[in-house]
Amino acid sequence: MSETYDITIFTIYAKGELENELLSKIKIKSLYPFSYKEFSKFQQHIVIPLKVLLKKNKIYKEKIKDDYDMEIAFLEGPITRLFSRKNINTKKIAWVHNDIELVFGQGIKAKIKKKIDEKTYSKYQELVFVSKDNFNSFEKRYPDINSKKTVIYNYINVKRIIDKSKEEQEEKFNKTVTNFVTVARLVKQKGIDRLIKVHKKLIDEGLMNNFYVIGDGPEKENLEMLIKENNVGNTFKLLGKKENPYPYIRNSDYFCLFSRFEGYGMVIEEAKILNKPVLITDTAAKEAVQNYADYEIAENSEEGIFQVLKRILTKRKAKKVIKSEYNNEEIIEEVKKLIEG
Repeated sequence: MSETYDITIFTIYAKGELENELLSKIKIKSLYPFSYKEFSKFQQHIVIPLKVLLKKNKIYKEKIKDDYDMEIAFLEGPITRLFSRKNINTKKIAWVHNDIELVFGQGIKAKIKKKIDEKTYSKYQELVFVSKDNFNSFEKRYPDINSKKTVIYNYINVKRIIDKSKEEQEEKFNKTVTNFVTVARLVKQKGIDRLIKVHKKLIDEGLMNNFYVIGDGPEKENLEMLIKENNVGNTFKLLGKKENPYPYIRNSDYFCLFSRFEGYGMVIEEAKILNKPVLITDTAAKEAVQNYADYEIAENSEEGIFQVLKRILTKRKAKKVIKSEYNNEEIIEEVKKLIEG
């Protein structure tokens, strides 16, 4: 899209692992010149979100500065609140990647966010959802927001995924047992904690398997403690963030995404491109496996996940799946149509 448009990317934090892959013509601005990891959890979860909320007008004036024809808030939360500041010369679009009913949790904090975000989203002329389930959830939560709404699936660079999947894998799999791989940020939403407990139950029943989790996040220490408590450090491994997770997906027996809730789950599309059987929980991610040849949907609970994995390890053999096709041209055309108005 940078062939057609002059693009600036604005982030809260700098030094993201994909910054080096941006073309030189794309400009980048950040609120802080530091990476997410360089801040404490208190700063990440309390101080910075509050600062963006309470000082958004000041930040907008100082950091955004230029008059853009269009501002796209590409993730719910602080960026969407920041970009909602009124600017009569600029068209405002917000992307929604998650089930808005679940992403902010429950309790008083969630109720406050609901009120704030109802006002925030109503300032955008257009809202884009990455799945139909996300759209329906949003409509249920905010029935009075009259912004124009549309569903556009995310763009995926298919050739890049296939090429990178052929690169060397740092940690080799033990091919004598079934190897499961998941790629996810280490947050409560992704349900890695209950996956550790399920894995322990399977091992205790003599159903040997290896689980590899690629990703990082605020739950890392808790998950490491849980792995230690369950004594499964040799078979359940947190590999951390990988710039290239694709060899792990390609060489696994199954790709899993057993989240408590999901948006669309783009990593599922990546697993499909690499011809992997896909295992998920009953979330909005089921939209991503429609018309795919080899998948299973578990009931969204610890027991539901256990039953699916137990059945796979005792009875089921992975079958050859039909190669997944992904229509990027159509997606780019939809985004351009949105921008051109």
